[in-house]
Amino acid sequence: MTQTPPPVSSLSDAQLADCASEPIRIPGAIQPHGWLAAVDLRDGQLVASSDNWASLLDAPQGLLAAYVEDALGGILDLRHTLCDGEGPVSCGMLEIAGRRLHATAHRMGGLAYFELEDELPGAADAGTRAPIYSLARHLVPQMQLTSSVDELCRVVVAEMKRLTGFGRCLAYRFDADGHGEVLAEVIDPGYTAYAGHHFPAADIPAQARELYRINHIRLIADAHYQPVPVRFVDGSAATGLDLSQAALRSVSPVHLEYMRNMGTLASMSVSILVGGRLWGLVSCHDHDPKRLSWQTRMACEHLGQLLSLQIEAKEENEQVTEQLRLRQLTLSIVAHLADSDATLQRLMAEPGPLLRLGRATGAAVILNEECWSVGETPDRSTLIRLGQWLGNRIDEVWHGDRLSIEAPALAAELGTTAGMLAISISKLHRHYIVWFRPEIVQTIVWAGDPRKESSTDAQHRLHPRRSFESWREQLGGRSLPWTPGEIAAVQELRQALIGIVLRRAEEMAEVAMELGRVNKELEAFSYTVSHDLRAPMRHIAGFVDLVLEMEGAGLTERSRRYLAHVKEASAHAGQLVDALLDFSRMGRSALKPSSINTEHLIDDLIDEQKTQLQDRRVEWIVKRPLPRLWGDPVLLQVAVRNLISNAVKYTRPRDPARIEIEGIVGPQGIGLRVTDNGVGFQMKYVGKLFGVFQRLHQTESFEGTGIGLASMRRIVERHGGQVEAWGSPEHGARFGFTLPTREMQQAMEDADP
Repeated sequence: MTQTPPPVSSLSDAQLADCASEPIRIPGAIQPHGWLAAVDLRDGQLVASSDNWASLLDAPQGLLAAYVEDALGGILDLRHTLCDGEGPVSCGMLEIAGRRLHATAHRMGGLAYFELEDELPGAADAGTRAPIYSLARHLVPQMQLTSSVDELCRVVVAEMKRLTGFGRCLAYRFDADGHGEVLAEVIDPGYTAYAGHHFPAADIPAQARELYRINHIRLIADAHYQPVPVRFVDGSAATGLDLSQAALRSVSPVHLEYMRNMGTLASMSVSILVGGRLWGLVSCHDHDPKRLSWQTRMACEHLGQLLSLQIEAKEENEQVTEQLRLRQLTLSIVAHLADSDATLQRLMAEPGPLLRLGRATGAAVILNEECWSVGETPDRSTLIRLGQWLGNRIDEVWHGDRLSIEAPALAAELGTTAGMLAISISKLHRHYIVWFRPEIVQTIVWAGDPRKESSTDAQHRLHPRRSFESWREQLGGRSLPWTPGEIAAVQELRQALIGIVLRRAEEMAEVAMELGRVNKELEAFSYTVSHDLRAPMRHIAGFVDLVLEMEGAGLTERSRRYLAHVKEASAHAGQLVDALLDFSRMGRSALKPSSINTEHLIDDLIDEQKTQLQDRRVEWIVKRPLPRLWGDPVLLQVAVRNLISNAVKYTRPRDPARIEIEGIVGPQGIGLRVTDNGVGFQMKYVGKLFGVFQRLHQTESFEGTGIGLASMRRIVERHGGQVEAWGSPEHGARFGFTLPTREMQQAMEDADP
């Protein structure tokens, strides 16, 4: 296995801390090609200004503030229209001391910032030749025709170079570690090409990346500029003034030296934001100083926003396509397992979908001291040790792409395996499904040796690297990273498999599982077609009503009877879909346990039934006192209601019906039991009673969806409890459940690793 090289940064921790803490938002200075003034939003009084106002206005000593306020004139009133934190907006043109100046303004907190720059030739009265119009006329259609992110970036950097006239324009994307990869580039002769190169994360520290996320465009007109100090009206340095949104904000001296070392005297960067995060940058460079008009800069910022939206749309489309592919593989795996005895080692018999789900070269099932594998995996003893290692590190899902670092104790035994994704099936046993990926040796072309990017002089001042020549580095010890879509897919697979193998796991381990049983067919059905089925059912009923209303006089009695049957069947189907959706939601909602007064609960449910049974005689026998339960009040009310409704329904042939409710107290916990004198059932069918759609009586005799007892069982098992059932044909039935006490539940939680 190729050894992972040392980190690319060679700076000491103290130097990195100094770089990361440099006050780039409050530099206390601006670039010299403009003027800045900060005024109080309330009264328009000057708070701070750049030193170069004095030479522009030729103001007498002590009267600079008044001269600045007078020069800003009417645009001061625009401060009330500014929105806090938003970028600069144009305030139009001002003529000061015979110079035409373009003014912009923005607001930060209680201050309004006004920035003035000399009008550039050709910037005024551009009309339909303005840069923003070319974007709408020519570029947007080209962007929409691109088929990939790389192609999209090539179109945008070509347009950005045309708009700005910079000698080099490139787009690069940040990876998870903050390194930048150049995806597209357009250059003039004489410029070094960086296409396909990587720039280390240290080139743009974290605080600088965060500033790019807030301020979407930054221009440095001349890397040799001398900063112009900004001072408060009392003459003190305005080093606490937040210039995050200021276009003229002075930048770090280290970055200016970095530009000069790169042979770049002017640069502009435009942020690419995807999903609120800094995805990358479009960066423009020139060998000579260069200024851009505000109109051109705004066109470039809009272009960056268009690029961001297009990238986000393409990535979302790719994610949806990937999710559909992974969902199909998940359903294929679940269907295969459902047709077997539901033991997870059966996954090894049809490994294709399982391997494709994780884009893996090998997979394994680990159960305590046993394992089953397929494809390229470590040997059996290493898999067992891996299961023991996972036992202390995994709750639901674990993933890593650098096992030599993440599991150093196993590194020697893993061979060329570098990536692993694992899901846990049980909290009581070491039961895992694991996917493996091999080491991928990559050759990274850096723009300069990243290990020598910075240095310090005798005064301990930080200096950036001086070389940007191509430097190749071979990286090993890593696999392809696991994508968020793949991690979400195996989490979904985990939920489905837990439901399928739960019964088998209980037989093997003879313990109650904490997680509920998930029925694969119901989960797949309720999530994929429940909403699609509900609307057609309503449409059927609605059209039947319309036919009866519009054509009723011309229909025969038989036709009306048939239409009534259709409407009744569609209503029943709609109820069934709603019940399925409710059943699936019970397995996903979080439990909110509390102490439950079951006597009040039973009284309320009996009163509820009495209002619906005015034409029947029912004897209610409640053996008090009833025990208090510890659980989710809403879900347990649903469970008890299902038991009582079940007893009421199947005692319909009895007059009077007798329903008895009593408490259960035993070593497994406490609970409730409902006994009736109804039609009963044969005990040989007791295993089917709590399954979805399992009915022992004809629908014509007793209405229902066949989901009530299944819902009750799911609720009870989610609480760590057990259900019971007894019946005798024509002699009645008895259903009940027990839940662990609060103390028992706390003990089980403490016992979980």
